Amino acid sequence: MSDHQQLPQEKGLDHTLDLLKEGYYFIMNRSNKFDSRIFETRLLGEKAICLVGEQEAKLFYDNEKFQRKNAAPGRIQKTLFGKGGVQGLDDLDHRYRKAMFMSLMTADKLEEIRQFTREEWKNQLFDVQNDVNVYEAAKYVLTRVALRWTGIPFQKEEADQWVDEFSDLFEHAADVGPKHWKARRSRQKAEGWLEDLVQQVRKETINVDQDRALYQFSLHKDPNGELLKPTIVAVELLNLLRPIVAIAVYIDFALLAMHDYPAEAERIREGNGREFIQEVRRFYPFFPFTAARVKQDFTWNNYEFKKGTLTLLDLYGTNHDPVIWEEPNRFKPERFQNWQGNPFSFIPQGGGEFDIGHRCAGEWITIDILHETVDFFSKEISFDFPEQDFNYSMNDIPALPQSNIIITNIQIIQ
Repeated sequence: MSDHQQLPQEKGLDHTLDLLKEGYYFIMNRSNKFDSRIFETRLLGEKAICLVGEQEAKLFYDNEKFQRKNAAPGRIQKTLFGKGGVQGLDDLDHRYRKAMFMSLMTADKLEEIRQFTREEWKNQLFDVQNDVNVYEAAKYVLTRVALRWTGIPFQKEEADQWVDEFSDLFEHAADVGPKHWKARRSRQKAEGWLEDLVQQVRKETINVDQDRALYQFSLHKDPNGELLKPTIVAVELLNLLRPIVAIAVYIDFALLAMHDYPAEAERIREGNGREFIQEVRRFYPFFPFTAARVKQDFTWNNYEFKKGTLTLLDLYGTNHDPVIWEEPNRFKPERFQNWQGNPFSFIPQGGGEFDIGHRCAGEWITIDILHETVDFFSKEISFDFPEQDFNYSMNDIPALPQSNIIITNIQIIQ
């Protein structure tokens, strides 16, 4: 007789529509219903295991038990990630490709992206006369930051033309119908443009900074010593450009937090900006979950995991887990005062280790850009929040305040 426990199972043929309706709460709702941190459901016509919690995250990021190949749905690969990107690689291929990204995360390069961020916010907001939609402004700022930092040559007008294409990749990745197809066209357009740049770099028909991503990625070699295909280089360049622009979502929520929690916002001027933006990343929705597939049959806590089974880890739910976080639904930046870091409990952009695991290589970039932004908004300008709709829906992915946060009466602080 088997000693294996039966996973709690959700009844029904498929729950994809429920996921779309419930959004960030989908896994949490069922975890609470079953009083279990692991359960089984059906999504996109197949069985899926859902996990939430610190120990479950540690399991999920065990590279001996899970792989990323073929985990992301095809529609997500064709919009958000691109085909052949680092998110879908495993083992040696993943380590080589991840090292390409991690080589950019030096102290000098991170300092540079902080400098670019402040410069571009100054360019965007100084001397502005009208109300500003913070989310839209942030996308323009971050597109210019991303292009400068990756070494892609551009004129300002050209950068502004790419804002919509980069935004489509994360704004409409989970959509169906016309918006999804628009996102796919935007990826095709952006990949074609970047492939052409890669070919020019390799033919030495354009001069680019050899210390930046465009040059480094163009000449990066795989474990067999071969240059990556130009199509793959284009995908990986977009895996820098797209996430940097997507930080606009966090910036919008950071401004919402400054409105909703003015006492906490005031403490930014006292040097507590890092704690504030970490709590923004924990408290507000960003990625709902991440996916992998079981690599080989194994047993964990007497539960059977069968090879090939789709498995989802609840990022939002883990960041609001009352077992991990005291008063998880309260905005409380001071919780990060003495926080030492844990790769499996605080996972707004995924978990695990940076160098050998699948934790987002750009997490440091996110933190630095957010910190520089809230510091700028707190110390270099003054502004007001006019009456607007600050509500956001948890079944929109990505979730955003209805107003996108509008500020007015912007003045330079002398």
